[in-house]
Amino acid sequence: MMDMNRKHDTNFAVRAYGKSELALLYFPAASSGHTALNHLMAWITRCKELRSKLEAGGYVKTAKYFTPKEVAMITDYLGEP
Repeated sequence: MMDMNRKHDTNFAVRAYGKSELALLYFPAASSGHTALNHLMAWITRCKELRSKLEAGGYVKTAKYFTPKEVAMITDYLGEP
């Protein structure tokens, strides 16, 4: 079971993030939040196990935020931003 309140070696906190907000942490050089989000979602799509776990956990494609549980899953598979 994932610890939703854990902090990693950096100052990154597992909490709710706007999708573009989290994407910009992974892709700070992106020209916009939209572009960063497209890159992040491409990574998630390519990681079939992560995508399956997100969907099984109730991920909503049209939501504007990632829940703390989703952020924990993303960082478990992709590493911290």
